[in-house]
Amino acid sequence: MDLKIAAHSVGSWGMRPVFDDLAQGAAGVEMGPDNLFIHMTGMSDRTWRRLRDAGAQVSLAFPIEMSMRHGTPPILKMQRLGMEPSLSSDVETTMAADPFTQMRSAMTMQRMLVNQLILDQGDLVPPNNWPTPAPGTPELLTVRDVLRYATVNGAKHLGLDGRTGTLTPGKEADIVLLDATALNVAPLNSVPGAIVSLMDRTNVETVIIAGKVRKWKGKLLDADLPRLRRELETSRDHLFAAMDLKQDLFAWS
Repeated sequence: MDLKIAAHSVGSWGMRPVFDDLAQGAAGVEMGPDNLFIHMTGMSDRTWRRLRDAGAQVSLAFPIEMSMRHGTPPILKMQRLGMEPSLSSDVETTMAADPFTQMRSAMTMQRMLVNQLILDQGDLVPPNNWPTPAPGTPELLTVRDVLRYATVNGAKHLGLDGRTGTLTPGKEADIVLLDATALNVAPLNSVPGAIVSLMDRTNVETVIIAGKVRKWKGKLLDADLPRLRRELETSRDHLFAAMDLKQDLFAWS
């Protein structure tokens, strides 16, 4: 039916043997570009090579993978295989789902790992405390890398890059305007750097979806936020009552 197939694959949940079998064609499953796998933590090298060779896509949810014991987000594995991820929010009730959080988590986590690899190649004693990276050391991610992960890669992995993901004539008018005059990015010196390293949701000034303005001058349009908040609170109250849980705003952490 020419549909995209998305599946979560988490090694720490015991999924590795299943995905090893699927990668080898068990049950008649044939992996290909229509597959999008989320997380891919703890998967075998054989499965990784099979997914790459089949043209399957991988999306990483860096904050969730790090906080929910999925395992280390496999960005270094993807770099070594010549693959690039898109970014996933995964669990919006556990961690902020906005793209700025996703991009910063991706870049800082990857750079932490690679920076430590490089430091371990020396001995922390001058002049060898800042060694030249050994051949084969993964490249540090840049702000442009993670900006690509958050935009065109997401569209590409969903099969939508012919319609959105870049500002290209003929594509749908999906546009986000960011406030670069705000104090948190002043003075502006690098547009990609400011977006990835400094901005947050307050910088989202205007949003246009398929040519229709949905947010204008920092305010959502056609959205009854007080009503939505009441509905969310009613749903929460129902769930707590059904589970016989006492509501205590300071008990959960």
